[in-house]
Amino acid sequence: MFSRIALFLATNLAVLALVSIIMAIFGIDPATNAGLLMFAAIFGFGGAFVSLALSKWSAKRGTGAHVIEQPANETERWLVETVRRQAEAAGIGMPEVAIYDAPEINAFATGANRNNALVAVSTGLLRAMDRDEAEAVLGHEVAHIANGDMVTMALLQGVLNTFVIFLARIVGRAISNYLGREGGGLAYYGIVFVLDMVFGLFASMIAMWFSRRREFRADIGGAQLAGRHKMIAALERLGQTYGHNTLPKQVAAFGISGGVGHGLKRLLMSHPPLEERIQALRDAPLAQEGGVRQRAI
Repeated sequence: MFSRIALFLATNLAVLALVSIIMAIFGIDPATNAGLLMFAAIFGFGGAFVSLALSKWSAKRGTGAHVIEQPANETERWLVETVRRQAEAAGIGMPEVAIYDAPEINAFATGANRNNALVAVSTGLLRAMDRDEAEAVLGHEVAHIANGDMVTMALLQGVLNTFVIFLARIVGRAISNYLGREGGGLAYYGIVFVLDMVFGLFASMIAMWFSRRREFRADIGGAQLAGRHKMIAALERLGQTYGHNTLPKQVAAFGISGGVGHGLKRLLMSHPPLEERIQALRDAPLAQEGGVRQRAI
């Protein structure tokens, strides 16, 4: 827990330092609307891209993942060779392959680009899934990388961050001036704080909508790399622990397992309901299906 807090603080300090340096170099004045927009864009995209650049490192630190450099047993060899074969089929560079200790059935992919990524599986997945199912999960994660989902998510988050920061301060100034509090003060900062939360909530809904669409595409990608029946079987097996997720927040959206929510809470879920994913996969036209049946891990 302490290491995650330290990482969060270090990332935000790095973003603040970056914003301060850039604004000082270019003489950007956030008191003007144009300067405020520049400040919002630098801060919004800066935070998103710093997080993206540190994604592999922070994921390893946050999960305690063990990267397989030299396979120590037959299971590790199978994991590395399966990812290698799928990466070649998907046209991406070979990702690092890792195992992390967690009780739930889960896996994730992260990395700054398609040729410098990480695929990690939980010990819970290795215990619960046979090789057909695990192959499909690996295909799902390789599809995330091939689709460029990490970079696309960072770009979307940067845009959303920019508009949240900018609009909260523009509306905050207007409300503060209407209340006769020109020039800012505690009232202005209090209003901006509330608006940051309100606009941030709507931004999160947009980001999570995109994340849910991303999961459907990765499921199809996993089916194309491993076979539809394997991907469906993997999702059905995933139902044993669906909704339980010990991944750090920065990589949780890239895991194959998501949370469970109903009503308004569902709008903030990074993953669609499992039954919707299975039905969508059954209905999806696939250009190709690969993979051969293999024995249990």
